[in-house]
Amino acid sequence: MPNVNVLDIKGNKVSSLDLPESLFAVEVNEHTVYEVVKNHLANKRQGTQSAKTRAEVRGGGKKPWRQKGTGRARQGSIRSPQWRGGGVVFAPKPRDYSYTLPKKVKRLALKSVLTTKVLDEELIVLNDLNLDSISTKEAKNVLQAINAKNKAYLVVAEANENVYKSFRNIPNVEVVVVNNMNVYDLVKHDSLVMTEAAINKAEEVFA
Repeated sequence: MPNVNVLDIKGNKVSSLDLPESLFAVEVNEHTVYEVVKNHLANKRQGTQSAKTRAEVRGGGKKPWRQKGTGRARQGSIRSPQWRGGGVVFAPKPRDYSYTLPKKVKRLALKSVLTTKVLDEELIVLNDLNLDSISTKEAKNVLQAINAKNKAYLVVAEANENVYKSFRNIPNVEVVVVNNMNVYDLVKHDSLVMTEAAINKAEEVFA
């Protein structure tokens, strides 16, 4: 069972915590992580790319020159793909790129990333994360005190307006509630900061 130090927002050690093995000590499956990240990016695609085929380009109805006798290659339309201004071969059209993955695959990928964060010593556990007021300066002081890296992913048990608004102006820092935690964001950020309450709730939700 992995054990980590628990810090306060000033960076002082207040206790230690045994992390649940069901989340933070599983066998890492890199392929499922890859599949879930690929799925996340595919689902974010707008799918609005569009180009015209030769049938949709305006003009080109007349044969540019006679079939034989000119010495040039035969042509039927100035809107063929090889012509400047012509249509596109197999032109992309608006489509939906999204697809679904089994829930078990997503769960395994999440557990794999959480385990990796522990193994790489990128997990920081706080006893609590509360700010008296909305203050970006105070939020920066917290990150500096706990030695969080530039890209930090803060996971809290419940929505907190002061915390959310304090951290949202800091580049590459994101605050989410446990239920909204996802594999792509975990991989993208260098430091994972979780409160004790968030870890307990994560065990209830994902274990």
